[in-house]
Amino acid sequence: EDGEEGLPEGASSRTGGTLYVVSTPIGNLGDVTLRSLEVLRAVPLVAAEDTRLTRRLWSRHSIGTKLISFHAHSPAARLEQLVAHLASGQDLAIVTDAGTPGISDPAYAVVRAALEAGLRVIALPGATAVVPALVSSGLATDRFVFEGFLPTKKGRRTRLDRLTTEPRTILLYESPHRLLRTLTDLQSALGDRPAAVARELTKRFEEVARGTLSQLRTAFETRPGRIKGEIVLVVAGLDADSAALATEWDDPADDEESI
Repeated sequence: EDGEEGLPEGASSRTGGTLYVVSTPIGNLGDVTLRSLEVLRAVPLVAAEDTRLTRRLWSRHSIGTKLISFHAHSPAARLEQLVAHLASGQDLAIVTDAGTPGISDPAYAVVRAALEAGLRVIALPGATAVVPALVSSGLATDRFVFEGFLPTKKGRRTRLDRLTTEPRTILLYESPHRLLRTLTDLQSALGDRPAAVARELTKRFEEVARGTLSQLRTAFETRPGRIKGEIVLVVAGLDADSAALATEWDDPADDEESI
């Protein structure tokens, strides 16, 4: 059986190594789990989206494991190299620049290739920008949909049109230089809904701005200086009614029925 902490017992005796998908901090380098640190120190190799950024985490937590790069522009030979490493019986961890690998980054290709090769994949829970942005937005959290980045050109209007009838709270990633455009496009497609802009989460200048889409656009448009930082946009779904749902959750009779 697997141990509760760190590497599974007997991992080295299996045929083929294990791919560990390890979440890393989205800003504050203290936001890493003890289990993640144990795995990152124990595996012989870690594939990182940007080895320079990852070395900051290495320095903070005294990790000496060898790093190899894997990112969106890596050649196919690099993916083959990582799978061959696993197939030889050696474990491998993969990390992204910040957050959970595979969420809007190329780590999913390594996971897919490892599974297709019949190798074991274990994902460790940890930091991600989506959940804290959702929880701090004040919008309904009972049901939500993550849309990643909107297309910048082709397909953008189609994606927005599909979201017009989405009843769940909508979460999007966005870059600071496209924020104003996206707030405008969302208002045009969905109407002037309640929303939140979560920026620089866990960092020194963390901010969660709340209001309608038009209010947020005006606030950021008139703000002096350049908009900076990674952004999560949270937008209310169509006909969201979290109050009614909260009443249902608080009904003791419902709890008894579900036991």
